[in-house]
Amino acid sequence: MKQLPINLKTILNIMGIILMTIVAQAQQDKSKRPSPPDRTSADVDGLSVTIDYSQPGVKGRKIWDGLVPYGKVWRTGANEASWIEVSEDVQIAGKTLPAGKYGLFTIPGEEEWTIIFNKTWDQWGAYEYDSEKDVLRVTAPSGKSDKFYERFTIQVDNTGTVTMNWENLAVKFEISK
Repeated sequence: MKQLPINLKTILNIMGIILMTIVAQAQQDKSKRPSPPDRTSADVDGLSVTIDYSQPGVKGRKIWDGLVPYGKVWRTGANEASWIEVSEDVQIAGKTLPAGKYGLFTIPGEEEWTIIFNKTWDQWGAYEYDSEKDVLRVTAPSGKSDKFYERFTIQVDNTGTVTMNWENLAVKFEISK
């Protein structure tokens, strides 16, 4: 094989390094994912609530009991497992959740969802979900959303109402001191 002139070799090596750097940066830029990250937070009577999750899109798919099956643990979004952090002990459905950061998993149902707060918040999806690490489970009714949501959306307001919307479905639960 014929040797390339040193200048051309150097240029090709530099171009290869630049290309690898661009690819590495694109992988780290989560906003470019098909299901981009989002975060919602609120101050509820001096209590800080933050929820971090990713937003899958409907994209013409059957979501409920299709892409997201009923009766199975869901990561509550896409990509990494969603997580919630509360700055103080809180009450959810009359049960105490200690201050801290938790994986936010759900088990969707046709009329009712199970909301799960799990010790393991830093994981990909629900592939390694372990129910032995659940700190709290509560149920919440599901109903029709106020509009069609192309992207999965979680909102928390300053009254402590957490609303999860996707497609034509809404699930709400309350967080209080």
